[in-house]
Amino acid sequence: MTKTTRVLGASLGALALTVSLAACGGDSLEKSKDGGSAAPESSSGAAGAKGSLVIGAAGFTESNVLAELYAQVLKDAGYSTSVKTVNNRELYEPSLEKGEIDVVPEYAATLAEFLNAKVNGSKAPEEKPVASSDVAATVAALDKLAGPLGLKALPAGAAVDQNAFAVSREFAEKNNLKTLSDLGKSGLKVKIAAGDECSVRPFCAPGLTKTYGIQVSGIDPKGVGTPQAKQAVKDGADQLVLTTTTDATLDSYGLVLLEDDKKLQNADNVLPVVNAKDAGAPEVAAALDKLTKALTTADLVDLNRKVDAERAKPADVAKAYLESKGLLKK
Repeated sequence: MTKTTRVLGASLGALALTVSLAACGGDSLEKSKDGGSAAPESSSGAAGAKGSLVIGAAGFTESNVLAELYAQVLKDAGYSTSVKTVNNRELYEPSLEKGEIDVVPEYAATLAEFLNAKVNGSKAPEEKPVASSDVAATVAALDKLAGPLGLKALPAGAAVDQNAFAVSREFAEKNNLKTLSDLGKSGLKVKIAAGDECSVRPFCAPGLTKTYGIQVSGIDPKGVGTPQAKQAVKDGADQLVLTTTTDATLDSYGLVLLEDDKKLQNADNVLPVVNAKDAGAPEVAAALDKLTKALTTADLVDLNRKVDAERAKPADVAKAYLESKGLLKK
């Protein structure tokens, strides 16, 4: 999928919002696919005693795996589940409101600003943003916007897929860099491989300079987390690449993330969002909460790698993970 880079700001054209970048490398770098339509549903078993639930997936690797994780834990809790892929948040969010989809894996800051734009106008995410680096405040703002739409955000966990910056391992070791603050203090000038709008967006070059004092010598418009962008940093043509915290391909390029130690980026923690009427039962929340509490950012990286690099099926990867964590009774 080609992700509209969330780092590149929030705009709403036909509700095509982008707010803060994220997800695992290449074309999983925005939490909503461009274009696309509903794909056939995949089922997770016979009718459950507690009823049927449709889990939405956004069509990129991480979303597909999360949807399978949700489907399988809910099936284990007694529901009949199916996964429906709808490759665009502008399509699946209204379906969630209508109850055509019951549950969807989401990202706190991105969805909060999406709903902010939907409810308060396209300029709201820039003029009056509701998301921040504070996950609790971001989820509270999200739930406040979601409630009147018939949606409910369940608690977020530690797993987070948000904007991140990486350098080559050699560059990091040579200059003793572990954090973005280290890079700022080093005084090194860096060229960033990113989308061309990085030069004006607050989560990219301006934010790096303002928050960390990083000297940006230029932007190499190779895209966000693309193979070409990462290769440019590996080769030394650029020094910094904009990607995400769950990019599963960094090791293969010899790249390492620098910690966002001053929390420039918004809290895009993973969380389930449900149709409050059809999927608001405590049993649904309890089943999903066990998974949310277990899932880590490192887990997401590993799950993404298994699908993208090892070509495993999302359903198989999800089952193996749930079994390894003891989250399936059956």
